[in-house]
Amino acid sequence: MHEANASSMMYVCHTLVFTFSFMSIAANIEKIKQELPAHVTLIAVSKTKPVEMLMEAYEAGMRHFGENKVQEMVAKQAAMPHDVCWHMIGHLQSNKVKYIAPFVHLIHSVDSLKLLEVINKEAAKNNRIIDCLLQFHIANEETKFGMNSEEAEALLTSDAYQNMQHIRLRGVMGMASFTDNETLIRQEFATLMNFFTSCKNRIPHSHFDIRSFGMSGDYKIAVDEGSTMVRIGSHIFGERSV
Repeated sequence: MHEANASSMMYVCHTLVFTFSFMSIAANIEKIKQELPAHVTLIAVSKTKPVEMLMEAYEAGMRHFGENKVQEMVAKQAAMPHDVCWHMIGHLQSNKVKYIAPFVHLIHSVDSLKLLEVINKEAAKNNRIIDCLLQFHIANEETKFGMNSEEAEALLTSDAYQNMQHIRLRGVMGMASFTDNETLIRQEFATLMNFFTSCKNRIPHSHFDIRSFGMSGDYKIAVDEGSTMVRIGSHIFGERSV
């Protein structure tokens, strides 16, 4: 009898924990969405999180998920509903593009002409046009990836880019320094906006309209500075496990 009661209590506790987890993720998503203007897209950064937690976010209405590792994205894509939009937000190696080319919604981290050429090639194999963002280095931290203005100019004026038929540049992405200095963060986001304007002058198409910047620690500042897409992980799922 005692064992049965203990087993029953463990089940109740597990159910309560699961319910609390769902309510917490759902509440976090709702809170963030209420803070964002209608034109800003929220991406749930789900790297290192199990599919069960992604499904909680999915059930709460999330459809845009961001991953930074190809292998993890491929595994989760196979396990999640097909209407999920997958965003590659991490540094992308050219030899791994083929694994996500059949389904990726948006690649945020294009930082070289070579990578863009590979994406175009793999998109052609899958009879797709893949949307991409140019990643710029705007932070003081050398560990972050991204192009500078001269590299972007060379890419956009190259014959190779002009002849690509299976990619579509949609905008820019960048990451500010990890700091509490709000003035510095705003300066770095302003720099990214300048890069966006310069690129848009080279890409007169109306679909070049995405500014992907702002994460859990600075997304409110990012929205103030012109972001149209924010990438939020810990404020939705909690701190990363690794």
